[in-house]
Amino acid sequence: MTVRAYQLVDTAPGSEIATLARALLAIDVIQTVDAVTGPHDLICTVEVDELSDLARFQEQVHAVPGVTRTMTCVVLHA
Repeated sequence: MTVRAYQLVDTAPGSEIATLARALLAIDVIQTVDAVTGPHDLICTVEVDELSDLARFQEQVHAVPGVTRTMTCVVLHA
């Protein structure tokens, strides 16, 4: 079963958004990265095989320099 989620990403002040977006796209489960306005800086579309895979994915996102905080929203119905 494929699990899709949206990862809302906050970045450190002064971070180069384009650089962070490229770094996040290098993570294999991230399908898209969009820079947005509002309370978050980036929104990633994520697809993993199992819900439990999201924890490992989170570690990869938080290892990207400039990422300060994330919020994961799992898609219940498409």
